[in-house]
Amino acid sequence: MTILNTSEMEAIAARHPHLLRPSFWQRFRVPIIAVACTLYFLFAWWYFAVGKVMGEANWSIAGNYLADWVSYEIRPQIEIESDGAMRIEYPRFDPIGPNPNPEWLETRRETVTRTIEIPASASGNAGAAKPSSSFMAPAPQAQQAAPQSPSHETRTEEIVTEAVVSIGRSRTIEVHPDRVVLTRGSESVTLRLNRRSGEVRPDGALPSWVEQRLPGGRAVAYFGTSGWAEISAERVRIRKRFLGWANFLFDTSSPFFGKPASEIATLIVSGDRIQPDRSNLSLAWNNILYNSEWQHLDVWEKLLQTVVMAFIGTLFAMLVAFPLSFIAARNIFANRPANQIAKRLFDFLRSVDMLIWALFFTRAFGPGPLAGISAIFLTDTGTLGKLYSEALENIDEKQREGVRSVGASPVAVQRYGTVPQVMPVFLSQALYFWESNTRSATIIGAVGAGGIGLKLWEAMRTNSDWENVAYMVLLILLVVFIFDGISNALRSRLIGKDRS
Repeated sequence: MTILNTSEMEAIAARHPHLLRPSFWQRFRVPIIAVACTLYFLFAWWYFAVGKVMGEANWSIAGNYLADWVSYEIRPQIEIESDGAMRIEYPRFDPIGPNPNPEWLETRRETVTRTIEIPASASGNAGAAKPSSSFMAPAPQAQQAAPQSPSHETRTEEIVTEAVVSIGRSRTIEVHPDRVVLTRGSESVTLRLNRRSGEVRPDGALPSWVEQRLPGGRAVAYFGTSGWAEISAERVRIRKRFLGWANFLFDTSSPFFGKPASEIATLIVSGDRIQPDRSNLSLAWNNILYNSEWQHLDVWEKLLQTVVMAFIGTLFAMLVAFPLSFIAARNIFANRPANQIAKRLFDFLRSVDMLIWALFFTRAFGPGPLAGISAIFLTDTGTLGKLYSEALENIDEKQREGVRSVGASPVAVQRYGTVPQVMPVFLSQALYFWESNTRSATIIGAVGAGGIGLKLWEAMRTNSDWENVAYMVLLILLVVFIFDGISNALRSRLIGKDRS
């Protein structure tokens, strides 16, 4: 090895300066790339108004949605009538069940004599015979019933005169006919209710956790993760939040509803039959499957439908893309027009997104899994065909030449010289797409292409069943994790066999 001294190196540098002196790009490429990236991100920040969007975002709503994923609400509504009487109502499908009497809602009741206004339609003419007339023409003027004024009835009944809702630690709502007192920690505010004018007026300034957008309009009080309340002159709507998923196993119509786990276990193992025609175990399992709030059986069937859609769509795509990829590969099928036609077909199929194909086939076949399978099949045929043809064009030609040298037919050359090289790659890519399509099938299901996606979209549209959304998302994640593990294990075995 020749070693140059300093004078020799300087002489070479003088004769050939371009060899030892770096160019402008070589010297400044790192700062140029850094400045270009910074300018690009600043442009994107300005163009998409990221700062404005972040500043105007309602983070409290986002926080409520996230809280709803892991909690549920009980929603009592306190109606205030014109004479000051109050009544407490619950939604029909409230998770608290029939005949609610929660310990966190205390009431003061009185028995009073009231005069109730009864609408004319509900008064004494209900049983009177109606004159006959044709639906083709109005009844004669003499037969038409004259408008009646409402009647009044005096009743003695028990009414609610005061209600106190404990919505959390040091957080209460006291409801009176003429006022509502809100307490959160050390802060308290009184809202005056005027039914005649329909106004809500606070005594003094409102704290930060009470919002009233219009003077005299409804007020909304936020109690953090404990819930919130909406106050108007006629009613008080309360949303009290609890951690967990309500009625996950048994809904309010089940005979096991509200019972502790030990009592349910005793009933199933050794208790008397609740229904004579079936065992308690069969009844409990039936109540779980057909839970009206969570619909476990329907959700599981839709999830299985999503898995089957992904599997069948990917399988058909692999079977069709396999022979077409041999036509698209220039080193396998030496016909340039055929190569171009096959490649352009792949480009067309994969350039249309799977969601667009799903919309098209939903219109063609109607909602259902057939539309989803067709969308996955077409999209993956284009993508797998491109990947397969590229893999074929990069094979080792020596193996094919060796098979051809012993006088094998063209089919045998491909069978023994080409397929063994690419089959592990083909199967590995197909397994990956199968796992990926399990997620994609959820998205296309939201547009009516079958599977759990439509059910997930329906739960999101209600804007109140976010715990059901979380349940389905967790099931989807579980299935994706399982299939990802299976796919990775199979791909590893294929690659391992290929390397050995």
